[in-house]
Amino acid sequence: MKILEVLTYYRPWISGLTIYVERLSRALARQGHDVTVLTSQYDPDLLRYDLLDGVKVVRIPVAFRVSKGVIMPSFGPTAWKLAQKADIIHLHLPQFDAPGVAFRGRVLGKPVVITYHSDLQLPSTLFNRVVDKVVMVQNRLAGEFADAIVTYTRDFGSHSPYLSEYLGKKLHIIPPPVELPDCPPETAQAFRDKHQLDGHEVIGIICRLAAEKGVEVLLKALPIVRQEFPNACVLQAGPYKNILGEEAYAARLAPLFEKYKSHYHLLDSIEGPELTAFYKNLDCLVIPSLNNTETFGLVQIEAMRSGVPSVASALPGVRQPVTMTGMGEIIPIGDHEALAEAIIKILRNKTAYQRDSQLIAEAFSSDETAVSYLKLFDDLQHGRFDNSAPEPEAYERLRAMRDKVQGSRGEGVKG
Repeated sequence: MKILEVLTYYRPWISGLTIYVERLSRALARQGHDVTVLTSQYDPDLLRYDLLDGVKVVRIPVAFRVSKGVIMPSFGPTAWKLAQKADIIHLHLPQFDAPGVAFRGRVLGKPVVITYHSDLQLPSTLFNRVVDKVVMVQNRLAGEFADAIVTYTRDFGSHSPYLSEYLGKKLHIIPPPVELPDCPPETAQAFRDKHQLDGHEVIGIICRLAAEKGVEVLLKALPIVRQEFPNACVLQAGPYKNILGEEAYAARLAPLFEKYKSHYHLLDSIEGPELTAFYKNLDCLVIPSLNNTETFGLVQIEAMRSGVPSVASALPGVRQPVTMTGMGEIIPIGDHEALAEAIIKILRNKTAYQRDSQLIAEAFSSDETAVSYLKLFDDLQHGRFDNSAPEPEAYERLRAMRDKVQGSRGEGVKG
């Protein structure tokens, strides 16, 4: 099967969306399919045509930017050429160019699938409000042309202003792909020694430095946590320098990073075995995100695979890893006192939150995600589609595990 994946930013850009598409594309290629990624050449030093892990990458030059969006005059002709060769067109939203590609699929009679990763919520300015409305119109047009729309959880699907319109029509639920490289004990220990973590309770957060990630909520919570755990420290992994569109946010947080620099450490991007070593050295992971630009938090599953509980904001979708597994705590959005209380609760008894890491890994494996997409692609090619958005069996298995553990302890069952 020839599959065209279309998104604005692809690797080496780091975000949850790009990592999702990279993992899915590699898994599809491993299973023998011809995968091409159409994306932007957001950095002019990147190759126009590339081959990464069996996936062909076509990058379109950027003429100029509008907020975080990119304008690519040659995108349309290239999309038309690639769409003609594809069996399936798979779009990843939010994306300004999506309706044009979806329309091409409709004209060519090619099945079009959208995966909707998040709502777009830019900082509140008059210009950004205009951008928000334009992108929403573009997304709705793409949705009308698409044959199926995928999201990670029914929870987010029913709360998203965009996705809720497609419930019972063309919405499909597929678990996101999660991978974690092998990490030998000596690598985990070397990471621990490098960052001098012995004797410390270690709180992790992994994200790029962006306003919607709620980093300031953790910064405000940390002094409260340290009242009970004086040696508690934070490791923040992810890019934090020169993030496009986040310059003002970084400047606002800079004094707090300086104030807490002895126990709040910025590590920049981490990948490969070092990422697994990062998780293995955590006592707790936090997802203090503030809005629906975060819809799941793949890092929660990565942490849970390493036996690390999560504290997550009560955002639709974001709360689901904890809700499904019972492996953590859910807090009100933006509440630093509740975040501190939840962290303290986990640090007091981490083992009470731990679950079957193998079952969690199986539920979110990249190969299983690819299989689910391939079934959907095949159904669309043959005129079959179940529009009832059935709950994935993997999610039911996780809830059964949660209920069994909580029932044996006499705990109440969540969600």
